[in-house]
Amino acid sequence: MNSVIENLTGLNKMSDQLIATDFLLSAKSAVRSYSIALTEATTPELRLTLRNHLNAAISTHEKIFNYMLNKGYYNAYDISEQFKIDMQSTDTALKLKGTSEKLLFR
Repeated sequence: MNSVIENLTGLNKMSDQLIATDFLLSAKSAVRSYSIALTEATTPELRLTLRNHLNAAISTHEKIFNYMLNKGYYNAYDISEQFKIDMQSTDTALKLKGTSEKLLFR
């Protein structure tokens, strides 16, 4: 998308927020998956490897969370503020859907 249009519509910030949110969810999923795999591992070498990956996933999750918190993309401490952020994301997604449909069906 054109950067001028992204800046005018606010989609440049939304893109960053969506990417960060997707990355955060992926990191959270990795933490869960490594935790489960670790409990199923049968050799010390495999457990060590999985533990190292789990620690890296936890560290990644923390970095992404702090990034989102500092940027105002995520508010874990105030549910009403997070609700506002979620509603803005929803409104932007709906506007984007409407814009893309207009472009497709011209």
